[in-house]
Amino acid sequence: MTTRTPAASPAEIAFPALGTTAALLVTDPQALPTAEVVLRAELAAVDRTCSRFRPDSELTRVNLSAGTPVTVGALFAEAVEAALHAARLTDGAVDPTVGRAVAAVGYDRTFASLAPDDARPLPVARPAPGWQRIVWNPRTRRLRLPPDTHLDLGATAKAHTADRAARHIAEVTGTGVLVNLGGDLTVAGPVPDGGWRIALADDHAGPAADHGPAVAVTGGALATSGVRVRTWRRAGRTLHHIIDPATGEPAVPVWRTVSVAAATCVDANAVGTAAIVLGDRAVDWLRRIALPVRLVGLDGHVQCLGGWPPDPPEAAGGAR
Repeated sequence: MTTRTPAASPAEIAFPALGTTAALLVTDPQALPTAEVVLRAELAAVDRTCSRFRPDSELTRVNLSAGTPVTVGALFAEAVEAALHAARLTDGAVDPTVGRAVAAVGYDRTFASLAPDDARPLPVARPAPGWQRIVWNPRTRRLRLPPDTHLDLGATAKAHTADRAARHIAEVTGTGVLVNLGGDLTVAGPVPDGGWRIALADDHAGPAADHGPAVAVTGGALATSGVRVRTWRRAGRTLHHIIDPATGEPAVPVWRTVSVAAATCVDANAVGTAAIVLGDRAVDWLRRIALPVRLVGLDGHVQCLGGWPPDPPEAAGGAR
């Protein structure tokens, strides 16, 4: 998912963050420096709090304390709430207790550090312990994980950060803002004429096609989940980062990408990720969820649900 803006458009900046690309657009160019400071502060805070790859992160401390109650900080508590909300919304298709499974398939370091072809054998896959086994008191911020359980808050924490940052920037600057964190996108404040125009693609960092599929976003959030970009090989298999909690293995690929519009990026991200996990069962479930959704099959066939507008004829063939 990439952002198209016309000439004489809102000001924009992009930079690496959270193992992906952070893109920030504001309708008032003079507000860009302040907006960037706010966004970088939000990103630094969530990295210190929720990174699986930092030995000094709060998530690392919590995972090492599995089986023992711990008191967590305010931002970590928000991340836990977002993760548990996503689990409830998706009937457990998105489950934060997949941390050990994600590491077991080889995603145990930053994506940029992964070996392109890892010869190590894969361990025997096991289902995730299950989010219902987490003991959580939001009033006291006391958390107890099941023994031998590791949380993975990556996807929901990133989406929550997009929501937080967009809201905070709009409050501080009064400008319209779009925050895009690797395909997790939230808007807040006044929007440009015609809305924020978003091009859809397999790779959020790729260039936007002039006549590719695109939508206009005037409020809320949009998220795209997919199995084409974050892939690697291990023990002769091509793997991706979206784990099916029921098996502890990468979800069987059925959809190349799933894009979802919702009130919050947390909801959009959760529903899109769940659709990848559900595979062939996703369409019936998505019809019950009733959010606008665009699914692209492995063969490029596009299916739109919940009022998502059809692709224009010149964009036939689906997202890149």
